[in-house]
Amino acid sequence: MNRIRWNAAVVLALALPSAAPAQTFGQFTGATPLPVNGHMVGAYLQSSENVLGLLGQLRLSFYPNVDFGFAGGFAREDFTGGDRTTLRLGTDLKYQVMAPTTEYPFGVSIGGALGVETGDDFSLLSMGPTAVGSRTFQGSGNVSFTPFIGSGLLFSRVDAGSQSDSDVSIPFNIGSEVRFNPQLTLTGELQLKLSDDFNDDVGFSIGINSPF
Repeated sequence: MNRIRWNAAVVLALALPSAAPAQTFGQFTGATPLPVNGHMVGAYLQSSENVLGLLGQLRLSFYPNVDFGFAGGFAREDFTGGDRTTLRLGTDLKYQVMAPTTEYPFGVSIGGALGVETGDDFSLLSMGPTAVGSRTFQGSGNVSFTPFIGSGLLFSRVDAGSQSDSDVSIPFNIGSEVRFNPQLTLTGELQLKLSDDFNDDVGFSIGINSPF
């Protein structure tokens, strides 16, 4: 029995990728949700030691202090057994529990995220609660800066061939939005993936957000 378990573990280790997404894919925005009936699109380049990917996002709001997003894209990943291209799909919900005020200029939102990554004989499902905090600093003219930090508790399950495994991780996304005008925001973040057996430990993303 021990030999069977050991062989199964070896097969699974060889089948698993060296990296995959988290949070499930990134924070990309601060804690403040979109206004009611607001819309936003985003595009991001994501990279880490073993991953290079492109991701797009659409965010919407139909209720005060709440917005939600849909994300999709592709990634090229270095697997132990060779490179592979995967499809990424995800969604998340964000609810503001603390709005910035003059006395306390910080915003805090909580929510949840769900992400799926799939490729040839491989799939990874991640889900869990999330939280993000941010503060906006006004610069000259229309320029503003919004540093943020997001985290979550992700439960993940990977299926590779006939093998499967599960994991619990705590991703941290630390970054900032830089708004040059009402229609263009540059965003970048450092992604730290603590206790994550399925991903690179450190990743980085950069992209743009634009309301419409």
